[in-house]
Amino acid sequence: SRMKRAANVRDDIAPELVRDAQEKSKAMIRAGNDSRPFLDYILKNIAEAGYRNVVIVVGTQDDSIKSYYECGRGSEEFSSLNISYVIQQIPAGRTKPLGTADALLLALQSKPEWKGESFTVCNSDNLYSVAALRSLMKDSHANALIDYDRSALLFEQERIVQFAVIKKDEQGFLTDLIEKPLPEEIALAIDSSGRIGVSMNLFRLSYDMIYPFLEQLPLHPVRQEKELPVAVKLMAEQCPKSVWTIPRSEHVIDLTNQADIPVVREYLKREFPEF
Repeated sequence: SRMKRAANVRDDIAPELVRDAQEKSKAMIRAGNDSRPFLDYILKNIAEAGYRNVVIVVGTQDDSIKSYYECGRGSEEFSSLNISYVIQQIPAGRTKPLGTADALLLALQSKPEWKGESFTVCNSDNLYSVAALRSLMKDSHANALIDYDRSALLFEQERIVQFAVIKKDEQGFLTDLIEKPLPEEIALAIDSSGRIGVSMNLFRLSYDMIYPFLEQLPLHPVRQEKELPVAVKLMAEQCPKSVWTIPRSEHVIDLTNQADIPVVREYLKREFPEF
């Protein structure tokens, strides 16, 4: 919705990209080389990291993802991935779905064979590095998240201060995940080395452990959505030392607002010249 709300205030973006921003999932904006959608680059890194089974949660109003990866160009390029889809409906009386925790719950319900295993979950509007994705896949803990060094992120400060800050114990296990932190909460999250860790919503989660938290999670009192970070936070609180943190110091490409499109295009052109 943030991408669509911004769609009429930009005059420095190609008309076809404005249409993408207005009509498609952010992941399908053709920000890449040769009009590749952003999701191509996420899936490329996922495949290179060693993953093989992927579930994509899609909405009801846009079939561009499924058609592209089942019948279009994407069907040929990601043959190493076993991609399946889950539709997240919009409940009666609402204008949008129930949020990221509900999306993950639907995905897990479609994969009962994953019970007893851990999996990785990520956003489709962030481009995570191969190294970050691989570190989660190979980690020995049932649950983990990437703990990004806030000082390595290249966004404007007004944006960075909105990211969820990570609090952890002396051993490195998550104790709190604070969304939209206040300045005093950010100060309390500084670790012994002076580092502030933030979450970019890249998690390794145990099917069996996270499922009941997803199932029982109430709507956020303000945003009226069921949010995955809240479910992870509750699990860390009720099951101490259950979520390991993996520190990384690198920037993460983000495609949240229409103003991000030119920045993302330049990055993809520079970092993926042959793709």
